[in-house]
Amino acid sequence: MAKSRTSFVCQNCGAVAQKWQGKCESCSEWNSMVEEGGSAGIGAQAVAGLRKGRIFALEGLSTVTEQPARVVSGIAELDRVTGGGFVPGSVLLMAGEPGIGKSTLLIQTCARLADMNRRVVYISGEEAVAQVRLRAQRLGLAKAAVELAAETSVEDVIATLMQGRPPALVVIDSIQTMWTEKVETTPGTVTQVRASAQALIRYAKTTGATVILVGHVTKDGQVAGPRVVEHMVDAVLSFEGEGGHHFRILRALKNRFGPTDEIGVFEMTGLGLSEVANPSAMFLAGRDASAPGAAVLASMEGARPVLVEVQALVAPTALGTPRRSVVGWDPARLSMILAVLEAHGGLRLGQHDVYLNIAGGLRVSEPAADLAAAAALVSSLTGAMLPRTAVYFGEIGLSGSVRPVVHANLRMKEAAKLGFSSAVAPFVKREEGETPPLQVAACEHISKLIADIAASGARAGQGRPRAV
Repeated sequence: MAKSRTSFVCQNCGAVAQKWQGKCESCSEWNSMVEEGGSAGIGAQAVAGLRKGRIFALEGLSTVTEQPARVVSGIAELDRVTGGGFVPGSVLLMAGEPGIGKSTLLIQTCARLADMNRRVVYISGEEAVAQVRLRAQRLGLAKAAVELAAETSVEDVIATLMQGRPPALVVIDSIQTMWTEKVETTPGTVTQVRASAQALIRYAKTTGATVILVGHVTKDGQVAGPRVVEHMVDAVLSFEGEGGHHFRILRALKNRFGPTDEIGVFEMTGLGLSEVANPSAMFLAGRDASAPGAAVLASMEGARPVLVEVQALVAPTALGTPRRSVVGWDPARLSMILAVLEAHGGLRLGQHDVYLNIAGGLRVSEPAADLAAAAALVSSLTGAMLPRTAVYFGEIGLSGSVRPVVHANLRMKEAAKLGFSSAVAPFVKREEGETPPLQVAACEHISKLIADIAASGARAGQGRPRAV
């Protein structure tokens, strides 16, 4: 008889090794390798007594399939991120730092659906039922017909859910606390999380219920547990926010039934999370337009234009190596912009510390922020204030050219709603007879941006020409 093959799985990152080792080669974690049997899976040997496979029907691409109606949660920002509501039978993984508001958002979602006469079940593996009730009372949701339970056994959870009418939504808080009898390891390990998630996914696909799994995150913000769980679920949602800010951002990292570049903005209040209908006004609230080093960026988050303030501080350094600090933007992108300003703009930044911040705690990743960041840096370096009613957007190339970006008209329309009158951007192509929402000051090269900022500072009697 052939020997049963075994493998060793890291309980921290899910890496597989053929022999035990004290330190995982993938994540460098010590004493995290646990032995698993090889009696199942691809390449495993046949087990006596198992039934033979059944023959199933194959369909073509032209077969018409009726799309199930989505379950609208009633929370517009959540429905925006999920693509218009929950798809029946889908499984979502929501991750976020402790205390960010995941449980608060989910209990509010459950209450909204329960008010629509839908069956909603909230399974907590971290809190007692009384603790969940206290949170609901604090949020004013104590009268919602949400079914609660504190349970960690997957078999017991599924058996309970099969009783009565199928639920429209099931919340598992959290997947790291679930365990199944089919795996002989402690809860929270890679094997247990994978097996528990697989059982809950099978339940969702066979009954049509939407299942939301709450996941923990690691120190660097990644979803804890095996990466295979992110591949198994239909959508991965990330709930983000800074401790010093009162707003939260829900972002879709993966979505099989909708876009992955949409965001939902919420504000943390005494009665839970409230939706923010106009994020631009919130991010620009309290900005000091009379200080140099601040530029307003017309950014795009999915299909929604969002205006944020880019702040820069350039100061002479007392260190041998200048400091470069970035909050809310890509540090490598800042290094590239600084190199372009020195090579093609004639600025001397090698003896200056540079600090860049996206005000409000929002993280911007699109290249359209290049021009706003460059304008803020030049303004801080020269001491010249930027126009109060101007917005900036455009991608900067290594040659110093400013390249066009998508959705220019949507960006300018959003800026016009908030009282801005001009836009500094690359050439925007318009249809015949179309009226521009803003007056566009075309900027095709980084040298023109620097010259315009220096000229405006000289006319106003500002600026420090020694820095250029």
